[in-house]
Amino acid sequence: MDVKEHMEVIGADGVHIGTVDKVEGGRIKLTKKDSGEGSHKGHHHFIDKGLIAEVEGDKVRLSANADVAVTMEQEK
Repeated sequence: MDVKEHMEVIGADGVHIGTVDKVEGGRIKLTKKDSGEGSHKGHHHFIDKGLIAEVEGDKVRLSANADVAVTMEQEK
């Protein structure tokens, strides 16, 4: 699957999770602007590429719903 910078990452439910900053190893690094609020604000978040269900146009759809996928994110 060809994941590129600036693609939108959405959950299986179609809810926006973030925007691809780049791919590092087996993980998608999300841009800081989509990092959330509070203690998460201003940090990059990572999503394991194993959660990708499909890449369609400029969207990366995950196999998990957005609320579940967010709990699986790894923060750096």
